[in-house]
Amino acid sequence: MKFLSLIVLFWVLAVSGYSQTSRSYQSRLLQPKPFYNSSSLGGINQDTTDVKRGDEFPSPKSVMFKSMIIPGWGQIVNRQIWKVPIVYGLLGGLTWYSISMTKSYHDYRAAYYNLNEQTPDDQKYGPTPDYIPENVNINKLKTIRNNHRNRRDMIYIGIALAYGLNIIDAYVFAHMRSFDVSKDLSLRTHIKPSVMAQAGPGFTLSVDFITK
Repeated sequence: MKFLSLIVLFWVLAVSGYSQTSRSYQSRLLQPKPFYNSSSLGGINQDTTDVKRGDEFPSPKSVMFKSMIIPGWGQIVNRQIWKVPIVYGLLGGLTWYSISMTKSYHDYRAAYYNLNEQTPDDQKYGPTPDYIPENVNINKLKTIRNNHRNRRDMIYIGIALAYGLNIIDAYVFAHMRSFDVSKDLSLRTHIKPSVMAQAGPGFTLSVDFITK
């Protein structure tokens, strides 16, 4: 469970950087599509504003599928290249650790099988590694074998979770990129008296986000 907690912690830190990086790419709210008369543009119906908007704000579904194909691709499309090392650091580190746990599990499985009196010594799972003593307690070997197997399985879950978080992060940020988080935003509050349930006095608070 410590490894899963570490993955979630890394991703929370990565997502928390959204408000710092998005300011450099967003300077305006999405405007309604302007209407152009085809005759005034010489018969050209293409809306150059929409083309620019498509380049600036790609489709979230497209970003999601790209992250599913190649982890980190969606972050590059979202102009968050700094997240790519985090993605591959998590996936690469967990993959390396799973390989190490798998090798250890196979070694102790072979040792447990070869040193167990109830099984024939035919080296079904290979020879006993040199670093495992032959006089070790058979129950201890079984416990170590099971621990390595359980840790390996948890790492597999961690890899799947990191891969899924990579997709979710790219998809969610692709939606959030169209939000205006510039310094031109301001907050306006309204407080007015009102009548609550059972005719009790109270106050109503409303908050409006406006642009300067």
